[in-house]
Amino acid sequence: MQLHRLKLHNFRQHADSEIVFGPGITAIIGPNGSGKTTLLEAIAWAFYGNPAARGNRDTIRWNRAPARSSVRVEVEFSLGAHEFRIVRGLYNAELFQDRSDAPIANSQQEVSARVERLLGMTREEFFNTYFTGQRELAVMGVMGSTERARFLSRVLGYEKLRLAQDRVREVRSGLRGELQGLERGLIDAESLAEERAQARQRAAEGRDAVEQATERNTEAARALESEGPAWTLMVELRESALALDGERRMAERDVGEAQREFERLDRELAEALVARGKMGELEPALSEVEPLRAELDGLEHQARGAGRRRSLAGQQSEVKEQVDRVRERLEKVGDVEAALGTAQTALEAVRGTLAQAESEEENSRTAWVRDMQDAETKTLNLRDQYKDHQKHRHTVVEAGADGECPICKRPLGEVYQDVLGAVDRQLEEIEVKGKFFRSRMEQLEKAPPEVQAGERAFQQATERVEQAVQEVARCEDRMREFRELDAERARLAEREAELLRELGELPDRYDADRHDQVRERLRELEPTVQQAAVLKVKAAHAEQLVAEAEAAERTLSEREARVTALEAAIADLGFSEDAYVQARTSYEAAEQAVRDTELRLASVQGDLKAAATALESAERRVREREARAQRIEQTTVEFSLHDELDRALHDLRLELNTAMRPELSERASEFLSGLTDGRYDEIELDENYDLLVVEDGVAKPVLSGGEEDLTHLVLRLAISQMVAERAGQPLSLLVLDEIFGSLDEHRRQNVVQLLRGLADRFPQVVLITHIESVKEGVDRVLRVELDERSGAAVVTDDERPPTDADVAA
Repeated sequence: MQLHRLKLHNFRQHADSEIVFGPGITAIIGPNGSGKTTLLEAIAWAFYGNPAARGNRDTIRWNRAPARSSVRVEVEFSLGAHEFRIVRGLYNAELFQDRSDAPIANSQQEVSARVERLLGMTREEFFNTYFTGQRELAVMGVMGSTERARFLSRVLGYEKLRLAQDRVREVRSGLRGELQGLERGLIDAESLAEERAQARQRAAEGRDAVEQATERNTEAARALESEGPAWTLMVELRESALALDGERRMAERDVGEAQREFERLDRELAEALVARGKMGELEPALSEVEPLRAELDGLEHQARGAGRRRSLAGQQSEVKEQVDRVRERLEKVGDVEAALGTAQTALEAVRGTLAQAESEEENSRTAWVRDMQDAETKTLNLRDQYKDHQKHRHTVVEAGADGECPICKRPLGEVYQDVLGAVDRQLEEIEVKGKFFRSRMEQLEKAPPEVQAGERAFQQATERVEQAVQEVARCEDRMREFRELDAERARLAEREAELLRELGELPDRYDADRHDQVRERLRELEPTVQQAAVLKVKAAHAEQLVAEAEAAERTLSEREARVTALEAAIADLGFSEDAYVQARTSYEAAEQAVRDTELRLASVQGDLKAAATALESAERRVREREARAQRIEQTTVEFSLHDELDRALHDLRLELNTAMRPELSERASEFLSGLTDGRYDEIELDENYDLLVVEDGVAKPVLSGGEEDLTHLVLRLAISQMVAERAGQPLSLLVLDEIFGSLDEHRRQNVVQLLRGLADRFPQVVLITHIESVKEGVDRVLRVELDERSGAAVVTDDERPPTDADVAA
């Protein structure tokens, strides 16, 4: 795998950083806390998501980024013949292949799983191969022999065999329990055979009983069939007699209704003849009604016209008064167009003055706020630096001259006072800067004179604009009032002309006394008119009532004849209720005999079904026992296979762990010889996994701190190479984080030269360190520094002139 490009946006200290990687050895140099290791964390986070990062989503985002701002890491790398690009944010991720615009994976989990399949490594295996830091070297140094053996087994993937063995034992335990349960539930074969024989006997007896009950039921059915025709005939006669009797009762009811209808029509006919006589007596009085109604309609029309004339005359007088009032108000308003133009011109002038005052006030205020924020930011940064240096000084004081340096873990010794003095000087310098910026903040708490003057000018301009706006509004109100009054005057003139025209069209004559006389005479004649209307309706129905009475008399005669015919038909049937009861008794006895035999047949059929169920249950239990016995045999075989597999996995783990030590020793020895210029050419792991450095064929009993770090480094490189080979990936990329802490300058250069000599194995190497001298032996230097003003890490490419070694190469 080869890295090509890394881009970070709002990730940890990096607000916006971009790195283009190349072949050879690249050194990333910068002070502690500047964000060097964060670059490696970003690569791992892009590959494997949140489990590969420290903290949670909120701590990943740059602490000075706005709330809910995006976080994004973009990594470009090549693997085999393909190029890939990963873009990951806090809630989404995408994986692209071979510069395609369409992603091959587009979710957090899918991208992580796809990367794991491409690399052939889990997240832990990735960190145990490509990444090596001083912390991992220190961990290996303090491990005991047992812990170191477990660590090597886990890193090299042998721990998976133990997990597989645990799974085999778990399955074997389950098989053992299943086998014991199957054996406990196995039923005795002889008792099952006896139960099946008894069930077969009960089934045979049930079949015989069903045959006998079926014969009896057939005989009873024949007897019922012989009684059926006589009973059917008797039922039909009874139904016919009942139907005719019902019709007879209905006919008698129809006769009564026809008699009542005939009597009603006779009464109404007599009343119609009387009404004809009374109509002639009322005729003289009715002759006055129609002329009086016609005269009343004309008088009503004249009355409405007189009322309308009075209403229109009042409206005309009111309209004239309104016209006079509108003319007076128009004279008071006067000429408003000139006043409006003058007010608008004045408003535009004061608005220009306001814009200029606002711009000047904003510029002065912006400069004041910027100076105040700058002083506050620097004060906070100095406060954080002071706390960190105080903590560092406290740690050094607690360690004392005999303690270790908290950064490089080397004994302080003679440099204790120098280190303490350097920290005190840094604290004093921070205090001086802090006092200066606190004084600057106190000076800037109150607005400067130019800001106050700008505020006063802006306030005065604002007041003048408000006054001009109010004057324009008053002129516009007067203009609007003038237009409304002019429209009102035109409307009132049109209304006055309309009223005069309508008055000319109305009649000017009306006799109120004659109107009252006509209304009074019509009220006197109203009862006579109503009585005549009722009598007219009754007299008009006389001819119709005569025809209806004749039809009702014919209907009554027909219904009486129908009743006589039905009574004769009932007598001709010859139906007897006693004969009906005797036939019903014989038929019901035959029916009861059939039901009794059916119940007996159902009972013996139920017994037969129960016997068949018992036989089926016995047969099923026999089959289940046979299946259980077969399952016991299969489980026994599976249990034996898992037992044998457990022993095989145990032997395989022993064999792999035994072969691991020589292979690691050989690989580590090759690396150690290059780092020590051939002084130490062999390193061994004994049976207790303790590290032994061989010098001239003899194990060296005591190692210095730097030599211990060298042995742990070469062992770590050997482990990384073995893990990569087992994952099917060549270890083409190597990342070393702060591994030079305890090495002297010569050993540091040896490490760099060793890595350069291993270019065929590690074509791309990334070194992360705070030691400046390392840059002389690398191909490229990237600097990472923390910008105190912005609080963000800044990555720059440190161009350096070529060395003699570069020219020779």
